[in-house]
Amino acid sequence: MSEKVTILAIESSCDDTSAAVLRDGVVLSNCTANQEAHRQYGGVVPELASRAHQANIIPVVEQALRQAGVGKEDLSAVAFTRGPGLMGSLLVGTSFAKALALSLDIPLIEVNHMQAHVLAHFIEDPKPAFPFICLTVSGGHTQIVLVRATHDMEVLGQTLDDAAGEAFDKAGKLLGLGYPAGPAIDRWAQQGQPRFAFPEAQVPGLNFSFSGLKTAILYFLREQTASNPHFIEKNLADLCASVQSAIVSTLLKTLRRAARRTGIREIALAGGVSANSELRHRFEDLGRQEGWNTYIPAFEYCTDNAAMIGMAAYFKYLRGEFCGQDAAPYARGFLP
Repeated sequence: MSEKVTILAIESSCDDTSAAVLRDGVVLSNCTANQEAHRQYGGVVPELASRAHQANIIPVVEQALRQAGVGKEDLSAVAFTRGPGLMGSLLVGTSFAKALALSLDIPLIEVNHMQAHVLAHFIEDPKPAFPFICLTVSGGHTQIVLVRATHDMEVLGQTLDDAAGEAFDKAGKLLGLGYPAGPAIDRWAQQGQPRFAFPEAQVPGLNFSFSGLKTAILYFLREQTASNPHFIEKNLADLCASVQSAIVSTLLKTLRRAARRTGIREIALAGGVSANSELRHRFEDLGRQEGWNTYIPAFEYCTDNAAMIGMAAYFKYLRGEFCGQDAAPYARGFLP
């Protein structure tokens, strides 16, 4: 084994096949193969996703090793996303990682996908100081996490139904936008004004709820298009701005409550939805108003990627936390 810690990381929780190589916590490569087949169905089809992972995983791993200038014999460990995610997709990455680690006789490291989103903040500077609060927002999850250390995290609040990313996609479908709708809503919203008032759910504690917002949008559009069939087409930019504003306001109001309750001023944002331009801008504005130190990873480390899996695995490697060949994927959970 090389004196340096060189980790190959694999991410296959949903519809992106990603592989990365990190050496002593520094990203040498981060390669991802996307799946376009799901667009025509308006969402990820699990069976199609798992089959695509089978086709993509070897080429993506080879590309990551080649770009990093690393051979398999140089690896210190193999890391993989164990969960949460789609079981079929996770099985592909898990099986490949286990087989490769076994063949090379090197340690195997399992990583929780949501914890990896949080630890993506340690890939590049500036890095948050402990303890910090992280708002993690993705297509399948919305969580507020108290991070005391790289291995000590507590979920303070989470969505009770739909995640914020799911709310963007479902609203986009109602507006006639393609999948994934989040980026399209973001683009249209920049041309409009949030002049339609959609409700923000009032839920206890630091939790979220977006199902009511989705229903309110559905009923509002039904009512308006019944008398004006071209209502959506004529007001698309303002509708997108209104939907986006409602989702972002819900996220940031709850995050502010969490920060005030804990007294923590180190505040981070992570997950695929953190690529949304309004969320980023309003998050930073709120940080200035509240006196926070705010952190957002680079865009390539916000979406599903293997570099964040590798970073989480690097911390586990230093602590000697390895798993056995009996490690099985799990579909849900912040901890296995």
